[in-house]
Amino acid sequence: MELTRKEEKALQGEYGDGLKLAYKILLSIGNANNATKLIPIQWAHISGVNFNTIGEAGVRFLSQIDKETKVTVTTTLNPMGYDSKKNNNISESFKANQLSIINSYLSLGVIPSFTCIPYEIFNLPKKGEIVSFAESNAAVFVNSILGIKTNKESSLSSLASAITGKTPYSDLLIDDLRKPTISIKPDIDIKTESDFGLLGYFAGKIAKDICVGLEINSESLDIIKSKAISAGIGTSGMCGMFTTKNNDCEIISFGKTEQTQVKDDLSTAEKGDLIVFGSPQLGLEELNLLGHLIEGKKFKKPCMIFCPRSVTECNNKMIKALKKAGADICCDSCTCLTPLITKNEYDSIVTNSIKCAYYMKHANKIDVSLKDTKSITKEYCE
Repeated sequence: MELTRKEEKALQGEYGDGLKLAYKILLSIGNANNATKLIPIQWAHISGVNFNTIGEAGVRFLSQIDKETKVTVTTTLNPMGYDSKKNNNISESFKANQLSIINSYLSLGVIPSFTCIPYEIFNLPKKGEIVSFAESNAAVFVNSILGIKTNKESSLSSLASAITGKTPYSDLLIDDLRKPTISIKPDIDIKTESDFGLLGYFAGKIAKDICVGLEINSESLDIIKSKAISAGIGTSGMCGMFTTKNNDCEIISFGKTEQTQVKDDLSTAEKGDLIVFGSPQLGLEELNLLGHLIEGKKFKKPCMIFCPRSVTECNNKMIKALKKAGADICCDSCTCLTPLITKNEYDSIVTNSIKCAYYMKHANKIDVSLKDTKSITKEYCE
């Protein structure tokens, strides 16, 4: 990979240890992905915030970054492990490690957004611009819906890009590679957000390339369905983009058999002891939908709703209505690897989220009942 003279100097440590480390990371990633050069980015979104995600090794790594090192582009953060403004049963050890992680990122100059849906919270760069997004659903969403370009980054590569303001020029940053070789064609009605999530999960699992085609009408994709597809694709494989404009692709059917197989893999319970919404976190559209569905009712089971703090501040009336219905609103965190929901407290949960179902089953070892939002409110509200 060719470097400019300034990049070579940074790699040699002439501008500090932090930049040296960041460039070393990007050089290794770039060479592994056959990148020819580094190119500027406009934004970075970092994962690896939840202590359960990066562990003690991650805490040590972040704490050892040179205090003079700062991010050079706008940089936002993924959710952390819990809502720090609420009382909870999180251990003091977890809290201390989580606080260390947050302080390290704040020292770097990162915006403490604690959201996995930056595309709903911020005014992102324009179509065609280059970013470095580590959150999987956000990477798929901005590539597919907004036309912003990013590879499906790791917490380490997005951090290095945030510090340098650059990323290796490879894969989904190259227009000729943003084309599918296979396209998934639904042979059944795809209606609910959970249906679209199952389609996305199937597409991400079967796709061997970085872009997959979907034989669906793009005009039918509102923000809720787009998020569901993006989260499904981001959860099940390495694919970082979908498109509905497909030419000369191999067509693969997604019928009742395929849908049932995917759902059976994720949904292992008939009922749930806890209702969970928010993976990805709920935005305004979803909160409004849920609020209208439960209007005048109450949840019959405990309910946790994960959403960005900024969204709760924008729609305080709806948040009050959801709380009145019995919902526990959790900000700055999300369901993925959360310590807030454990096997010790719950045998099973009910959720509309494919991503939540996957992580609850595989990480938290909790059974899942997968249903769409309307079905959940019909069965679990009175």
